[in-house]
Amino acid sequence: MRRLLVFGTTVVVAFSAVTASGAADEVRTPDGWVGTWAAAPANGVASAPNGYPNYSIRNVVHTSVGGSQARVRLSNAFGTSPLTLGRVTVAVAAEAGSPRAVAGSMRTLTFGGSPTVIVPVGAEVLSDPASVRVPRDADLLVTTYVPTPSGPVTYHPAAIQTSFFTRDGDFAAQESGAAFTERTSVWHYVSGVDVRSPAAGAVVAFGDSITDGVGSASGANHRWPDLLSDRLRGRLGVLNAGISGNRLLLDGGDFGRNALARFDDDVLSVGGVRTLIVLEGINDIQQVPHQTDPARLVSAYRQLIAQAHARGIRVIGATITPFKGWQVYDETLEATRLAANEFIRQSGEFDAVVDFDAAIRDPADPLRMLPAYDTGDHLHPNDAGLQAMANAVDLSEL
Repeated sequence: MRRLLVFGTTVVVAFSAVTASGAADEVRTPDGWVGTWAAAPANGVASAPNGYPNYSIRNVVHTSVGGSQARVRLSNAFGTSPLTLGRVTVAVAAEAGSPRAVAGSMRTLTFGGSPTVIVPVGAEVLSDPASVRVPRDADLLVTTYVPTPSGPVTYHPAAIQTSFFTRDGDFAAQESGAAFTERTSVWHYVSGVDVRSPAAGAVVAFGDSITDGVGSASGANHRWPDLLSDRLRGRLGVLNAGISGNRLLLDGGDFGRNALARFDDDVLSVGGVRTLIVLEGINDIQQVPHQTDPARLVSAYRQLIAQAHARGIRVIGATITPFKGWQVYDETLEATRLAANEFIRQSGEFDAVVDFDAAIRDPADPLRMLPAYDTGDHLHPNDAGLQAMANAVDLSEL
């Protein structure tokens, strides 16, 4: 297979072969950096207008690929004043559900050689590389210490993961984690982790709550992108750019900016991306104001495809999953979903299609999710449903 990759102003033609198992045998990214984890910033914490001065926050994040070095992205996208990061560290977690680091794995990150950095309003920063052996399919601890008031804290609400914090000062470099006695269910500041890796590149899953993992078991890493990563076994990074409640066309507070508005930050600017999977549209349909003209959704899909292709990124369209039985379901909204799915399946404008609708619907009532896959709200799949979605992805298309 011949594929055009665009990196900055340099165009590279790469040739790849796909093995029978679906593994890609391809030239690595030019600098060896691949995303191993990501979370799309959604909003600023409204209840903390002064930020979290004197807090150390230990974010627990889960890797998809391993590597010999790491660098971390931190965001002030929704801040209203400059953010001072007094210290940032990265370490390998000693065990699941704990703030304790593996002995000897703690690294203080630098930014242009300095352990502190000021992040302007609306900006993000990327740390210098740190030499640390990062395992694949493992938890990392990314800890921030902010010494001064900073305005609203940029965060990702639906982490489906417990992280830790203390209000008592700079404990960012503490290996034992003993100071981290309080817990949070969101990710603060951190938006991505890259590793220097032999992996061929990264896949971005771009979507809403179903991609974000709402309905999956907390702390289990059973979001469908995590389960897809399990199938890939480190051959490609898998980055989750889902935001619960997100829409293609409209902004929504904690639901994040609309998909087109955030596309550059959450997909196009992420290093090493070779493939994008798009699962968006159900919230445009079921949230007020309801979008009942499928042509508007199709227009948005076409823009995502065009902008991704301009960066040499392959785009896989994912069909919108069933929602019969959900609280606002009606025939008009269902007709919009079916029309959007018809475009995704039949237009030929996506490079490939993954039929999530077919993967989790009930054969006896195809407009409804299979009961064994349903969390009970008739919109969000449970762990079994998310596994069925991950299994539906053809690895050779990545």
